[in-house]
Amino acid sequence: MQLLFLASAAGEAGGFQFDATFWSLVGLIVFLALIGYLGVHKTIGGSLDKRADGIRQQLDDARQEREEAQMLLASFQKKRREAEEEAEAIRSAAKREAKAIRDEAERKTQEFIARRTAMAEQKIAQAEADAVNEVKAAAVDRAVSAAAAIISERASGSKADDMIKASIAQVKKQMN
Repeated sequence: MQLLFLASAAGEAGGFQFDATFWSLVGLIVFLALIGYLGVHKTIGGSLDKRADGIRQQLDDARQEREEAQMLLASFQKKRREAEEEAEAIRSAAKREAKAIRDEAERKTQEFIARRTAMAEQKIAQAEADAVNEVKAAAVDRAVSAAAAIISERASGSKADDMIKASIAQVKKQMN
């Protein structure tokens, strides 16, 4: 206050007027002195330092998280490559197995066809043999009947019966 009084007294003596600009300057000086005395600049500086430290810490954390994310990404890419390689190996194995199964099925089919063909040929041969035997038997029966008819026309009595029996026995013997 004394300062204001002296300034006021000096201003009146020299014709100096205390206008609003002068009082604004005095107020600013008093305000700055008060801020300095109370240590507001230290509080503001400390607050700014804390904020700077916080920002540095956040940047360090972000950098560390980025590095972790890159390592995780590399790990996932490696796992993906390994999974793709495993899938390719499974696909190749499946193709080989499918080819082996197909080849085995073709081989079994060929064997089945060969067996069925052989069985069919055996049945055909047996049917042919049976047909030939039936034809022979029918021919023998007709020959015997014809011979019996001829002999009965030519021979009569017991002599004819003996000849028929002998002829039948001879034909049967030749057939077996």
